[in-house]
Amino acid sequence: MVRRLFKAVLTVFIVTTGTFFLVRLLPGNPVDTYIQTQIAQTGISYEAAAAQAKNLFSLDPDAPVISQYATYMVNLLHGDFGNSVLSPGTTVADVIKTYLPWTLFSVGVATVFSFIIGIVAGMIMAYRRESWIDHLLTSIGSLLHAIPNYILAILIVVFLGVKLQLFNLTEARGSYTPGVEPSFSLSFLNDIFYHAFLPILAYALTTVGSWALVMKSSTVETLGEDYVTVARARGLSDNRIRSGYVGRNAVLPLFSQLAVSLGFVVGGSIFVEKIFGYQGIGFSLFNAVNGRDYPVLQGIFLVVTISVVAANLLADVLYSRLDPRIRVGGTGKG
Repeated sequence: MVRRLFKAVLTVFIVTTGTFFLVRLLPGNPVDTYIQTQIAQTGISYEAAAAQAKNLFSLDPDAPVISQYATYMVNLLHGDFGNSVLSPGTTVADVIKTYLPWTLFSVGVATVFSFIIGIVAGMIMAYRRESWIDHLLTSIGSLLHAIPNYILAILIVVFLGVKLQLFNLTEARGSYTPGVEPSFSLSFLNDIFYHAFLPILAYALTTVGSWALVMKSSTVETLGEDYVTVARARGLSDNRIRSGYVGRNAVLPLFSQLAVSLGFVVGGSIFVEKIFGYQGIGFSLFNAVNGRDYPVLQGIFLVVTISVVAANLLADVLYSRLDPRIRVGGTGKG
């Protein structure tokens, strides 16, 4: 476990360093972007816009990159993610705390629903394999698995929002209705579900197919195990075999994949949130990329890195605890 933790910390350090230098390879920088925006929107001269940028931004893109990197790492070790250059006075930590919970909510709810539905559908496909329902569910699952979530999001907007007009896309924008006071009331809960429904639908539909296909494969493999044959020979009921022998063992690989998939919550939300106008961390990341907001980009990518690395550690530990045949480090007996 100590070795795994060391590798995790090393991975975070390498990715953080790589991210720092990669974002600076993007064409333009926050100061140039701000100057061009001010000139286009207000019509002021380049000199006036440059003077405003100099007074507004604490970031000096002309400083040596190594000097910027050293300052960034020292501040990071003190828990300082820096300040947003597009929103002066706002820290990167505040940006993450403001937008990340909404992404965790929408993707978390979608993941839970798709995981449960996928497990049930996968077991039905395995027990009814080669039947019409197996072929139907397999085809649907393969189709949904092949469609990227942002493509499905566009299709939802076009058909459900524009063609059929089942949803008011303008009212559904944002994470909740402006003017509504956040609280633990039922009315606020209904409001946030209303705004998150379309992103949840896009996430759930594009992941349920993969869960179902993996569960089908795992269940079919488990049905051929010797302990299932022995359980049938002992005269155990089908329900007991399905729940106690087949289902419990077939779902084990999915739990490890579930933990890993949760680590990619942040990175996978950028296009879906932009399409629906849902103000989560992906929406903030998209704006940061367009505005070359280096500190926000670095902070969000750091959160992505930590979440993925932590999810992999969790998957290893979780699988070793759920499957008694495996122990962390490989020291357990089969």
